[in-house]
Amino acid sequence: MASRSYMNFSDLATGDLLDIVPIPRALPRVIKVPGIISDLDGNGSPDGDSDATSSGFHERKIIVANMLPLHAKRDMETEKWSFSLDKDSILLQVKDGFSSETEILYVGSLKVEIDASEHEEVAQKLLEDFNCVPTFLPHDLQKKFYLGFCKQQLWPLFHYMLPMCADHGERFDRSLWQAYVSANKIFADKVMEIISPDDDYVWVHDYHLMVLPTFLRKRFHRVKLGFFLHSPFPSSEIYRTLPVRDEILRGLLNCDLIGFHTFDYARHFLSCCSRMLGLDYESKRGYIGLEYFGRTVYIKILPVGVHMGRLESVLNLPATSTKVKEIQEQFKGKKVIIGVDDMDIFKGISLKLLAMEQLLQQDLQLRGKIVLVQIVNPARGLGKDVQEAKKEMYLTAKRINEAYGAAGYEPVVLVDRPVPRYEKSAYYAVAECCIVNAVRDGMNLVPYKYIVCRQGTPSMEEALGITKDTPRTSMLVVSEFIGCSPSLSGAIRVNPWDIDAVADALSSAINMRSSEKQLRHEKHYKYVSTHDVAYWARSFAQDLERACQDHYKKRCWAFGLGLGFRVLSLSPSFRRLLTDHAVASYRTTNRRAIFLDYDGTVVPEASISKMPGPEILSVLNTLCNDPKNTVFIISGRGRKSLSEWLSSCKMLGIAAEHGYFIRWNNEAEWETSSLAADLDWKNTVEPIMKSYTEATDGSSIEYKESALVWHHQDADPDFGSCQAKELLGHLESVLANEPVVVKRGQQIVEVKPQGVSKGLVAEKVLMTMVNGAGPPDFVMCIGDDRSDEDMFESILSTVSGAPLSVAPEIFACTVGQKPSKAKYYLNDVGGVVQLLQGLASASCPKARYVAQSQVSFESFV
Repeated sequence: MASRSYMNFSDLATGDLLDIVPIPRALPRVIKVPGIISDLDGNGSPDGDSDATSSGFHERKIIVANMLPLHAKRDMETEKWSFSLDKDSILLQVKDGFSSETEILYVGSLKVEIDASEHEEVAQKLLEDFNCVPTFLPHDLQKKFYLGFCKQQLWPLFHYMLPMCADHGERFDRSLWQAYVSANKIFADKVMEIISPDDDYVWVHDYHLMVLPTFLRKRFHRVKLGFFLHSPFPSSEIYRTLPVRDEILRGLLNCDLIGFHTFDYARHFLSCCSRMLGLDYESKRGYIGLEYFGRTVYIKILPVGVHMGRLESVLNLPATSTKVKEIQEQFKGKKVIIGVDDMDIFKGISLKLLAMEQLLQQDLQLRGKIVLVQIVNPARGLGKDVQEAKKEMYLTAKRINEAYGAAGYEPVVLVDRPVPRYEKSAYYAVAECCIVNAVRDGMNLVPYKYIVCRQGTPSMEEALGITKDTPRTSMLVVSEFIGCSPSLSGAIRVNPWDIDAVADALSSAINMRSSEKQLRHEKHYKYVSTHDVAYWARSFAQDLERACQDHYKKRCWAFGLGLGFRVLSLSPSFRRLLTDHAVASYRTTNRRAIFLDYDGTVVPEASISKMPGPEILSVLNTLCNDPKNTVFIISGRGRKSLSEWLSSCKMLGIAAEHGYFIRWNNEAEWETSSLAADLDWKNTVEPIMKSYTEATDGSSIEYKESALVWHHQDADPDFGSCQAKELLGHLESVLANEPVVVKRGQQIVEVKPQGVSKGLVAEKVLMTMVNGAGPPDFVMCIGDDRSDEDMFESILSTVSGAPLSVAPEIFACTVGQKPSKAKYYLNDVGGVVQLLQGLASASCPKARYVAQSQVSFESFV
C-alpha cells in the first residue's frame, strides 16, 4: 500500500490503489511508551496506513488541543514537577459525553516550560497518571507559534481585524507561518505515536491546529478525524486576505467533520470553500456536506455547553456562600450588574463602560442604586493594543466614578486580578443582570454560567436568604456578535457599538417586571441544562462516527505535495479508464458505438473559444472514417454552432440541444423530435429569466431553438446559486401544466421539452444499429455533467434489454471524479483527447499523435 505524493492529478495514472485488506487484523496498543506503533504481524504497509479494522478493544478517542487540561507546579524543595487535572477545562469535561468504557487520550502542550532533560520522565508520568501526551515545543518555536502567528495574525483576522497599518495589527510574517506549520507537525507526530488508526477517533480543537489534519491524513488515509473551531470564522472578504488561506482551508477539509458554534461561522467557511476552492456544498436530510475529491466533509453546527455538575459543585462550596454574603453586604440596597471578560480588545469592555455612563446620565433615579462589577481576566496575549485597551478601561471607569460616585459608592467596580471560580460564581448568583458586550467573540460561556448560578442550589438558597419556592430570575444583555447569542432567545440582544441602545437595554433589564424575568430565566435554564458540554461532546462524536462510516467502502489515492496534500476516495467499482485497456478491447471488436459530450469533454469548459482544435477534428475524422464505427457528438448546444464547428467531420453524427435535433452525418437532413412541437411556453419563461438576469450581475440567457438556459457562472457564486434556486422554484410553479422539464445543472437553469434527453439519443442510435447492420460489440460513452448521466443509464438499460447474442463491452466514462452512474472516469479533457487518440491510432496505425499535440488540462490540481 503506497503513500505517495503526486505533483498533479494525472500522475495518479501510475499510482497504485490503496487496496482494502479483506481480513481484519489487530494492531498492538503500545501506549505506555512513546513511539510509533509497530506492526508485529508483518502485514504492515510502508506508509503505516492500515485498512483493516481491529477488534477486541474499547473505543478510544484522542483529543488534541494547544494546551493539556492540566495544572503544573514545581516543588521548590524537591524540584520535582507535580501535576493535577484542570477541572474547569472543557477538554476534560467532554468525557462526560462518552461511555464509561471509552478511553480518552489527550495530546497538547503544558502551560509551563519543562527542561529538555526532564522531558522523558514527565512524558511517562503524564501518560501513566493522566492519559496525557505532552508536546514539548522549543521555547523559540512556541513563542513564534502561539504569541506570533496564532495571537498576532489568526486571532485578529478571525475577529475581523485587518492589519491595515503597522500600528494596528501585525503584517503577515512568513517565518511565523513556518513556525505554525512546524508546531502543527510536532502535534501530529505525537498523535501518530499513540494512534491505532483503524480504531481511534481523533478530535482536534481550535484555530491553533488547523493544518494538523493534513499531516495526519497524509500518514493515515482513513483516519477518523474531527475538528471543532472555538473562535469565529470570518466572512470570505476578511479571510481571503490571508496569504496562506488555501493551505488552511485544505487542512480543515482533510477532516471528516468540522464543527462551528453558529450557522454564520459555518456559512462563512462554506463561502470561502466555494469562492476560493470552487467547491459545492448541499444539505441532505439536515446535514451539510462538502464533496472534496470523493470524500464528503460534513459540517456540524452546535454551540458548546457548560458542565452543570461542575458549576453546581462550586456553588455548594462554603467559600462561595461566604463570598455571597460579603457581596450582599458590600452592595446592600443596590442592584448589581456583572460583566466577566478577558482583557482583550474584542471584548468591548470600554464600550460597556460608556453604556453604563450613558445610563447614569439619562436616568437620575438609578444613580446610587446600580453597580457594574467588571471582572477582568488576565490577557492571553501580549501587545500594545491590549495595553491601550486596558488604559482606556481604567480612564473611563475613573471618569464615571468621579462624575457619578459618592462617599461609599462607586458605580463601576473593576476587579482586575485572577479571580477564583467560587468568587465569580458568587457574583453571578447575586447579580440581577449580566452583560456580555463583545464586538466579536466565539462561544462565550459567561451567560450560560450566569444562568446556572442564578438557578442556584440548596446551599446557595441558604446563603442568599431565599426559600426553595422563591421564583428564580435572571436578565441577559448580550452582543449580537457572540456565538451564544442565537441560543439565548430571551436575552436582550444589542449592537455593542450603539452606546445608546446598550444603555436602554440595561435600563430595560433592571426595570423589567419580575414575572417576565422569571419566564426568560426558565426558558434559558431549560436550554442550558439540556445542552450541556456532555450533550455537545456526545452529539459531535455521534456525527463523527456517521461521517466515517463509509471509510472502508472506498479505495484511496494520495496526491499533492506539502500542505496541498489530498486523498482521493473512490468507490471500488469506480476506476480510471486506462487507454491501453480501452484500445485492447477496441482492436478486437467490429461494430462500435462512440458517444461524446462536447463542452467539458472534448473542449475545456473554461475555454474562451469553444471551437475544437485541429487535433480534436483530426481524431474525430479518423474515428468516423473507420467503417466499423458509429460516432456521435451529443450536446446541449444548438445545431447551428455544432454544424459550423464540426463541418470538417463529414461522417460524424450530431445530436443538438440534448437530442431535439439529430443528424446522422454531414449529408443527412436534421431530424426534429416529435415529442414536443409546441414551444409557446417560451413566451412565459423568457420574461421571467430576463427579470432574474437584470437582478443578477454576471448572469445571461442562452436562446436555443427548443430550450432556454439561464447561466450564472460569471455571477457572484453565493448570489448566483441563491438566484438559481429561486428561479428553479419560480419556473416549476408557473410551468406545472406545461409539457416541459425545468432542470438545474452546473451553474445553469434550463427549461426544455419533456421527453428530450441525451439518453433517448443513445437508445435510438443503439437500436438502429441492432435493427440494421448488426448489434454493437463495443460501446463507449464519455460526458462530464448531469445530463450525461442519462446517457450512461440509457446505454446500460438498452444493452441489457436488447436481444443480443453477446453482450458488448461498455465503457461509460465521466470526466472528473464525482458521483456518477459511469463505471470509469478520466481526469480531464486532456485525458479524453489522449484516449481518443489511442483509439484513432488503432483504427489508422499510420497516424501518429505525438505528445506535443496533446493539451494538458489538469483541473484537479
